[in-house]
Amino acid sequence: MTATNRQLILKSRPKGLLAPGDLQLTESPLPELKGGQALAKVKYLSMDPTMRVWMVVDTYFPAVAIGDVMRAFGFAEIIESRHPDYKKGDRVTGFTGLQEYAIIDDSVKRQFQKVPKIPFVSDTVFLGVLGINGLTAFFGMEIPQAKKGETLVVSAAAGATGSIAGQIGKIQGCRVVGIAGSDEKCSWLTKDLGFDAAINYKLSNWKEKLAAATPSGIDINFENVGGDIMHTVLDRMNLFGRVVLCGLISGYTKGDPGLESFGTVLVKRLRVQGFIVIDFASRFMEAATQLGQWKMFGKLKDRETIVEGLEKAPDAINMLFTGGNIGKLIVKV
Repeated sequence: MTATNRQLILKSRPKGLLAPGDLQLTESPLPELKGGQALAKVKYLSMDPTMRVWMVVDTYFPAVAIGDVMRAFGFAEIIESRHPDYKKGDRVTGFTGLQEYAIIDDSVKRQFQKVPKIPFVSDTVFLGVLGINGLTAFFGMEIPQAKKGETLVVSAAAGATGSIAGQIGKIQGCRVVGIAGSDEKCSWLTKDLGFDAAINYKLSNWKEKLAAATPSGIDINFENVGGDIMHTVLDRMNLFGRVVLCGLISGYTKGDPGLESFGTVLVKRLRVQGFIVIDFASRFMEAATQLGQWKMFGKLKDRETIVEGLEKAPDAINMLFTGGNIGKLIVKV
């Protein structure tokens, strides 16, 4: 092959937001395809807050090694195959990495899943509402076993996962209050997604507004942020409330994002459960089917922010921490 592959390599571990040079764009020739391999052309890349964590520390995955292609989830199309399970034109999602081409063989096959062509459905939906974010919201909202009439608060509610979690809460009969970082995002949550209320945490009186929006207290907290937002929500939780710990994004660029105090958890007898979506891998098809049905019947709505160009991926990652996106953030390669 004469084609080249552009890749974003991790060159240094960021200490805050990504700085120029933390991810370095390189170009190398594509190797000749061997037996048992398939070549996938990456079309879209999913931008997720956890990528910032993968750059620095070991989590449920080892930290990305310095000099390696940055780990990322993507949507790709098979353009050449010498693997019996893939043919040209197959579409897959999986850990493509931040690059233009990915080689799939048996060593990484379990990291990829074929996706169908669905009429009138965009490819990008498999990175959002029918992808990792939708699955995360689906399984996260199973944890608290919500009851009709309970109050659910979702932080980072205008993000890809939070926006879906809140809508699932409405399907389950909850009163849903979202917390987001702009009036535009709050308007989207209430007017388009059907949230009962939305609070702009950048306003000086946001805590008073949250109290007014949750007059009966909070039964369920779908936590994506951590920090001051999380502690404010915990203070308003009812006895025996449930906290679904999905993420702690406020601390990803500032060091330890952990709980500062478990005092409220103790006094209010809260149940706090963290989860990672890969724990539910055996049920992904079941969840995707239900999410697809909800979307088809208009019970789930989504929104995307598309950034053009692989070279813009570092800027896109930073957008996740500066509030620059609404809904699912995607890089079009």
